[in-house]
Amino acid sequence: MARMSTVFVVLAALCWGLSGGIGGILMADGWNPLVVSFFRGVIGLLFVLAWLALRPRGSGLASGRMWFWSAIAGIGVAGNFAFYFLSISEGSVAVAATLMYSAPVFVYLVSFTLKLESPTPLKWAAIAMVMVGIVLLTRIYETGSGGVTLIGAVAGLLAGLSYAVFIFGFKYAAQHGSPQSILVISYVVLVTILFVLSDTNQAFAVFNTPSWPLIIVLGVFGAGLSFILYIIGLKHTAPAVASIVAMVEPVTASLFGFVVLDESLVVVQIIGMGLILVTVTALSVFSKVPAELVATTLPAELGIKEQVSHVSH
Repeated sequence: MARMSTVFVVLAALCWGLSGGIGGILMADGWNPLVVSFFRGVIGLLFVLAWLALRPRGSGLASGRMWFWSAIAGIGVAGNFAFYFLSISEGSVAVAATLMYSAPVFVYLVSFTLKLESPTPLKWAAIAMVMVGIVLLTRIYETGSGGVTLIGAVAGLLAGLSYAVFIFGFKYAAQHGSPQSILVISYVVLVTILFVLSDTNQAFAVFNTPSWPLIIVLGVFGAGLSFILYIIGLKHTAPAVASIVAMVEPVTASLFGFVVLDESLVVVQIIGMGLILVTVTALSVFSKVPAELVATTLPAELGIKEQVSHVSH
């Protein structure tokens, strides 16, 4: 069972990686990043609503604190979706996915500030290594280097920061309710924010265009099926293993960009990507912070594991 659980976690990471590539295709066809993010959230909301209807026990919907922290998580995931796709539109899938993978660095910095973990020279060195990787990956030291714009680089980092907000919001909400109810509230907040910010004319035109099947696939892979696979898989998967297999997401996104979107990276960018992936994975595996506080781009340790029993009965 443990082996199959790991397979489910890998499949979830694969789905999230593919969602970045699918989003890249849609934006290359002229779709606004906010509109793409909005529909990803709408379809995800339908999935988690069905999940909550099937498993309503222990929802925590009567808890005001659960609503508050779920709303914070929703703001975080709205920013994550939007900034991630903006970064892709301004750069490449590989760069955006890897920058978003830097989310644990922001979690560490917040943990230091809140005294959840004591900083050590080794941890600061690891964070510095990630920063070096970001510089190499984005090539911000080269004027007019081409591949990544300043907006793309900043948006990628903001996607990681937004994910850190989601991590903390979900972690505290999980003390008061089930994952499915938290995700329902989070997705409602996400959909509301992105609808207000989106080009409504383009949003309403989606189903009159040939792109609508791809948008549905994006939502299913990027916000629906992936979460179900992940929750099922997480029940018997150690957090350290989940952190390692999380690298499947940025690697899948990068390969999709290379093969399907004809993107490319120079050697120095590949080195930067490697520094980020290896260092962040090591931080996630060897951290002394409670596992739910040091998450990768997957919501591996958001306090979901303690709540899985609500889902599996």
